[in-house]
Amino acid sequence: MASKPIRVMIVDDHAVVRSGLSAFLRSYDDLELAGEARTGEEAVQLCAQFHPDVVLMDLIMPVMDGATATQAIRQNCPQTQVVVLTTFKEEALVQKALGAGAIGYLLKDVQGDELAEAIRLAHAGQSTLSPEVTQALIRATSRPAQPGYDLSEREREVLAAMVKGLNNNEIAERLFVSLSTVKHHVSHILSKLGATNRAEAVVMAVQNNLIDRK
Repeated sequence: MASKPIRVMIVDDHAVVRSGLSAFLRSYDDLELAGEARTGEEAVQLCAQFHPDVVLMDLIMPVMDGATATQAIRQNCPQTQVVVLTTFKEEALVQKALGAGAIGYLLKDVQGDELAEAIRLAHAGQSTLSPEVTQALIRATSRPAQPGYDLSEREREVLAAMVKGLNNNEIAERLFVSLSTVKHHVSHILSKLGATNRAEAVVMAVQNNLIDRK
């Protein structure tokens, strides 16, 4: 008995791209079109309705971007795999998409047979990355981590208060916590930033954009 075709949804805000991908799917017996979406928001809605096996997801779209849509789809339809198909290979976009749950990341100049195989692998739970994307990830992981990357949300709040010049008592009042808790957070902040004192921590926070200064 022949296995069922892999049902693929296309998500892209350009009609020409959707048309081309639709024609591409028709050229393979084991792939079929499960739907088309113009925005990330529409993709999330249609996935809940049609439950495709694999989604080909563009990244840069109006209303809701592809990474946000990917995260929503993976949460709402965990059986659906997402393969990013985009022209962008910047490290931040790659990390955001994969962090959102995409199983593959390909550039739009990929060959048809390679894309078809990536869809099959995604359906089987296996990842496919373009060589350029792999290189971007290698560069990202080999680069020293930014100071403060491991600060907790509460520690960032305390650090923001420090930047504004508040002392420990004032921070405790603002955040409705005890003075000892504030001292504990400040100690952790200095340790994580590798700073020797509050003034140095404040300078590092400003230089590295570690907090929202609104």
